[in-house]
Amino acid sequence: MQIERVIRIDAPGIGAKIKEARERDPRSVEELAKAANMTRANWYRIEREENDVLPEPTLRKIEEVLGVDLGVRFDD
Repeated sequence: MQIERVIRIDAPGIGAKIKEARERDPRSVEELAKAANMTRANWYRIEREENDVLPEPTLRKIEEVLGVDLGVRFDD
């Protein structure tokens, strides 16, 4: 049997923060997206906050690729 716990938090403006960090990076969106194992189109959807949910592993991969900490924290 598996037990699952899902925790969601609001992170207003996270797309803009990702975009700002990307614009400071000399690599193209194509290169960044590839390094994060996603498509360029998905990267842009994340920046525009068009997705309903951004999974934490995806956020952490974006942070890793960009070399930034976007400040998203969970209580535990």
